[in-house]
Amino acid sequence: MASLKKYRVDSKFKLAQVSPGDTPFLEGNEAAQVAEIDALAAELDEMQDLLHAEGRRKLLLVLQGMDTSGKDGTVRWVFSRTSPLGVRVTAFKAPSDDERAHDYLWRCHAVVPRTGEIAVWNRSHYEDVLVPVVEGWIDKAEAKRRYAQINDFERLLVETGTVVVKCMLHIDKDEQRERLQARIDTPGKQWKFSMGDLEVRTKWNAYQEAYDKALRATSTDHAPWYAIPANHKRHRNLMIAQLLMKTLRQMKLKAPPADPALKGMIIK
Repeated sequence: MASLKKYRVDSKFKLAQVSPGDTPFLEGNEAAQVAEIDALAAELDEMQDLLHAEGRRKLLLVLQGMDTSGKDGTVRWVFSRTSPLGVRVTAFKAPSDDERAHDYLWRCHAVVPRTGEIAVWNRSHYEDVLVPVVEGWIDKAEAKRRYAQINDFERLLVETGTVVVKCMLHIDKDEQRERLQARIDTPGKQWKFSMGDLEVRTKWNAYQEAYDKALRATSTDHAPWYAIPANHKRHRNLMIAQLLMKTLRQMKLKAPPADPALKGMIIK
C-alpha cells in the first residue's frame, strides 16, 4: 500500500519535488483499478450515512489545481455512489459584485458543510491568494495576512466540528496542453474551453510559485494540504478516494444507540 505521507505538504515543500506523473496508488490492470475506485466510492457512501446519522461532525474537501487538472472529474468519480443528499458541491468562479462587496471569505463561509454533510469545493478561498498574487493586485504583506486569516478560518471550522481535507491536483504543463487541445478538438467539450485559459497558461511558472507559497503557509496540523499527482486520471481519483476513506475511518463514526422505544415494534 502506497503512503500518503510523501505527498503531505510541510513548511519546506515545493511542487517541483512531486512528479505529476507519479502513480504510486495504482495497482493491477485497468479493470482492477476501476473496480477499486468503485468499491471505495460505495464505502464512501456508507461512511457518509454514518456521518449523517451521528449528526455531530462534517467534512470539507477542498480541490485546487490549474485549469484541466481534473476537479470536476474527481467529483464525478469519487462520489459516483454517494447520495446527492449527503454531498454538496460548490464551484467558485470569479467573484460577483455582491461577493466583492464583502470580505473575500464571506462567500466561502456561506457554503461550509452542515452537520452530517460532506461539502466539496471546486476551487475555493485559495483563489484569493493565487490570482491576486500572480496579477499583482495584492503585495507580499497582504498575501501574508491572508494566509494567516485562512488558517484562522479553517481553525474555526475544525474547532466547530468540521474535518478539512485539502488536495492540490498537480499536473504538468504538457499534460495541460493535451487536455486543452482535446477540448478544442472535441465539439462536445468546446464549451469547457475559454480563451482566458490560454492567458493563464502564459503565467504557468508564476502560478506554480504562488501555489508553493500558499501551500506551505496554509498546510497546518488541523487542515493539511496534499499534493496529488494528477496527470493520470484514475490515479488521481484513487488517491483522493483513499485519502477520504482514511480520514473518515479515523473519525471513528458511529451510529446513535438504538431507541429502546422501538424494541420489538412490529409494523402492521
